[in-house]
Amino acid sequence: MSSPRYSKFFDCNTFLIDEKVGLFKFSNAYQVFSDTGEAMGLIQQRVSTFHKILRVLGDIKKMMPFTLEILDNQGVVQTTIHRGWTFFMSSITITDSLGVKLGSIQQKFKLFKPRFIITDEYGQVVAEINGDWKAWDFTITDPNGQVIGTISKKWNGAMRELFTSADKYVVSINESVVEDRRKMAIVSTAITIDMVLKER
Repeated sequence: MSSPRYSKFFDCNTFLIDEKVGLFKFSNAYQVFSDTGEAMGLIQQRVSTFHKILRVLGDIKKMMPFTLEILDNQGVVQTTIHRGWTFFMSSITITDSLGVKLGSIQQKFKLFKPRFIITDEYGQVVAEINGDWKAWDFTITDPNGQVIGTISKKWNGAMRELFTSADKYVVSINESVVEDRRKMAIVSTAITIDMVLKER
């Protein structure tokens, strides 16, 4: 049986991301909450035994493949982000729960100002993420340059007191963004951005 073309996990427009330090010895994991503090799921990194061995070799980690899974509260994979071996700027693939391609991410960097170009399964640009990694201030724009979302460590909502340390951030997507597979690709990129940057 095939999955629906759009996952309800992505109906939300605000995602609070909380790093779970030490949950996995050789990989990263983040808890995902709604703006009301309700647990929505988990972002986890899948690492093979072979890659665990290679990761202790230092700089080679920057070139190694990585796989990130976004799971709901039932542990069902919503989307997967995968990068193969790389030697400079990464090309990353986003797939849905069936392994069908949703889109790709192209990484470009200039000092501490990363840029992510998100394309759909046909190679058409659907969004860009630009910002300052050092200041942790990112803007998500559509192909026309209109702001459709932000990524920040600044949060003024009900959960503000829980989001004051460096290992937490909030992703906000405008309600005007159509809830379709393009939104899945945009949100998947935005909520995993810290993991992607750390694996660079």
